[in-house]
Amino acid sequence: MAVPQRRISKTRKRLRRTHFKLEVSGLVTCPNCGEMIKSHRVCPKCGYYAGKQTLKDGKVVKAETVRKEANTGKKSTRKPKKEEK
Repeated sequence: MAVPQRRISKTRKRLRRTHFKLEVSGLVTCPNCGEMIKSHRVCPKCGYYAGKQTLKDGKVVKAETVRKEANTGKKSTRKPKKEEK
């Protein structure tokens, strides 16, 4: 049976073990609020996914209601008609 000739120093042992570490993979920042979330998931803090609000107060939001909320309170983007002389 093989037996080491010398004791491994603390430094050499620790240098070898620097690569044995845990990694948190798959975390990204939410583009809306900046919270760290799992990728391809709805943000639990703000409820946004892919730039669209999908959750509001813990309930699923349909795309129609988001559009309605976005349209209310906005000024018309149409230009006024020119008066003919």
